Amino acid sequence: MSSNKNALIRYKTLDKCLKNKYRKYTLEDLIDECSEALFEFEGKESFVSRRTIQLDLQNMRSEKFGYEAPIEVYEKRYYRYSDPEYSIHNISVNESDLKAMNNAVQILKQFKDFSMFKEMNGVIQKLEDSIHARSPKSIIHLDKNEKLKGLEHIDILYEAILNKRVLNIVYKSFKAKESDCYIVHPQLLKEYNNRWFLICWCKNKMYTLALDRIETISVEEKMAYIDKDFDSDRYFGEVIGVTVSETQRPQNVVFKINAKHAPYVKTKPFHHSQEIMADDESGTTFKICVQLNFELERMILGLGEFITVLKPEKLRNRIEKSLKEACGNYHQEEPKKQDDTMAQKL
Repeated sequence: MSSNKNALIRYKTLDKCLKNKYRKYTLEDLIDECSEALFEFEGKESFVSRRTIQLDLQNMRSEKFGYEAPIEVYEKRYYRYSDPEYSIHNISVNESDLKAMNNAVQILKQFKDFSMFKEMNGVIQKLEDSIHARSPKSIIHLDKNEKLKGLEHIDILYEAILNKRVLNIVYKSFKAKESDCYIVHPQLLKEYNNRWFLICWCKNKMYTLALDRIETISVEEKMAYIDKDFDSDRYFGEVIGVTVSETQRPQNVVFKINAKHAPYVKTKPFHHSQEIMADDESGTTFKICVQLNFELERMILGLGEFITVLKPEKLRNRIEKSLKEACGNYHQEEPKKQDDTMAQKL
């Protein structure tokens, strides 16, 4: 039994004794009661020292665990609570505690779709109701999309990874006209940009499947699972996002952020390899070493006019082409019929 569990049992036993109105407890009595309680839990002889109980009483009196128990010694030898209604189980919760508990509940709610948290849903709801009854204002807010497709698959995928099960997945990508069947050996569940993905071994290579594109999942009971001893940090170490190429080598991507937005990129790097190459009044030039993929392009395009890709030329040309096509969307002539309709409304 861990020392922490031992201490909890002792505190609980001491609390029971100190609030007992019908018996007087000396220090020796408290030692005997705690020793007996530990014996009941451990099933073996357990002696508690005098020094241990003295420290326990001192800790209960202090603010160390938030108890501040009103323990008194009367007749110079007996111990009790000066407040007969006090118990360590009835300690009050202050405003700071409420804020901390509320933050923890909000974080726990993000994982409610995992099987390991399903049994806690009722507990989390009770905590949330209790906290909001006393402090209705939320202190922390995390992005979530309750209507996101694919979350219903998290449970079976999590269990398959945990128990090393082979899966038969019917999957339809955005580009495909027909669904495909994949026999996969699931290795990891990964969240990126508020979407969930399954990283799995399939057809002698790693695949990344978006959960919102999975149609059905079934377990292949008779197939042996292939455990790749998957290292997620290493696998995703050279990319932004989830798109990983087994053949592409990472490249130095050099880009410049204007002076107004450079502080944002300094404090929130695009990638762990990010370095500052130059810094002046016009802006800051950064370098990262990553594979060129879809997520990298989307991130760059998301910064619009605030970023300029300098190298490599291939990526620079691709971003320039996308921006020109985007500008073209705003320079197309409206059909004459729509112009006439708008003119009538004005």
